Amino acid sequence: MNGSDPRTAVASVSPEELKGRIDDEDVFLLDVRSEGDFGEWRIEGETVDVVNYPYFQLLDGIPEDLLDELPKDRRITVLCAKGGSSEMIAGHLEEEGYDVDHLERGMNGWARIYEYAELDVEENATIAQYQRPSSGCLAYLVVSDGEAAVIDPLRAFTEEYVQDARTLGADIAYALDTHVHADHVSGVRTLAAETNVTPVLPEPAAARGVEYDLPYETVADGDALAVGDVEIEVIHAPGHTTGMTAYKVGDVLFTGDGLFTESVARPDLEDPEKARDAARTLYESLTERILTLPDETVVAPAHFSDAAIPQENGTYTAELGDLKERMDALSMDEESFVDFIVSGMPPRPANYEAIIAANLGHETPDDEEAFALELGPNNCAASEEALTN
Repeated sequence: MNGSDPRTAVASVSPEELKGRIDDEDVFLLDVRSEGDFGEWRIEGETVDVVNYPYFQLLDGIPEDLLDELPKDRRITVLCAKGGSSEMIAGHLEEEGYDVDHLERGMNGWARIYEYAELDVEENATIAQYQRPSSGCLAYLVVSDGEAAVIDPLRAFTEEYVQDARTLGADIAYALDTHVHADHVSGVRTLAAETNVTPVLPEPAAARGVEYDLPYETVADGDALAVGDVEIEVIHAPGHTTGMTAYKVGDVLFTGDGLFTESVARPDLEDPEKARDAARTLYESLTERILTLPDETVVAPAHFSDAAIPQENGTYTAELGDLKERMDALSMDEESFVDFIVSGMPPRPANYEAIIAANLGHETPDDEEAFALELGPNNCAASEEALTN
C-alpha cells in the first residue's frame, strides 16, 4: 500500500442507518479505536461480528493478518471515535477491493441515537419508552389529558421530551428522577430551566446533598403526583442507592435501577465500602416492596443490556410474574442473594464519580462536557451471570 488518502470517495452510513441494519440483518464491523477504548465500550449484539484493530497500525495500509480476518463477501463498516480515522481506513480497504463504508461521527454519533416506543397499556395515558442503544439508558414519557411527566430524563435529549409531549397534545408538568444517577447526566434541571416543568427528586435522594441552582420538589414513600387523569405513586425501594425510588402508574412500575428485565441492581456505586449492607437493603426492597405487587405489573426499568430481549412492541419491559419465574436472584434467600450480588460485579460506569457530582449539583459541566462524561456502557446492574434460568 502507498498510504494514499482516498477519503473523498468513501461511502458513509449514519448511526441511525447502521442501527437499522443491526436490527434487520447481520453486520460486520471493523472498530479501529484503541484496544482500551474497544474493551470498555463497543457495539455488540447477536447480529454483529466485530474485529478491533487500532487505526495507528493501519496508517500505511492494511496488514495481511487483518486482511485474513475480513470477509470478502460482506459489507464492512469501519468505525472510530469521531468518524475521521474510520474514513481513511475505509478508503484503504476500498482500494483492496472490499465492499466498505464508515460510520458517520463514529461512536460519538452512535451515542446520539435515541429511539421512541410506546408501551401497550390499559391506563388512561400514553406511556412512551426512550431507548439509548449506546448505553442502554431508558427514560419515559407519561401523557394524560393534556399533561405529561418525564421519568429519568437524559440531559442530552431534553428537547425530544418537550417536542414529543407537544405532539401528543400535552405540556410537561413534572420531570422526575428515580435516584441520583451514576451513568448519565440527568435532564431534570435542564427541563426545569428551559420550560415550566417542576423538577422532582425522591426525598432520600435529595438528602445525599443535592445543591440545585433552582427550586425543586421532593416526594416520599406513599406520595402521589397527579398527571392528567392518572397518578404517579411513589414507592421507596432503596438498595442500588439510599434514595432509589420506584414510580407506579396503574399497572406500570418504573423501577429505575432497582430491577431490570434481565438483572438486578448493583449496590456499590453510592458507597463501595457498604456494598454488602446495601445488598441486604436491596433484598428487602425487592421482597417486601416490589415482588409483593401483582404478577401482571409491568416492570419498566431505567436500563437494558445486550442480554435483554425487547417485547413485540419494541419496549424493554416485562411482567413481574415472568421475572419471578426466570430470574434466579428473585428466588434466593437473603444470604445467597447478598453473596451473589457482591461477587463478580462488573466495572463501575466510566466517570461515575464526576457524573454523580454533576447530578448532585456539585459540578456544572457544559453540554459538551456532560455528553463526553457519559460516553460508554452504564454498568449499573449486577453481573448477569447466573441471574436467569
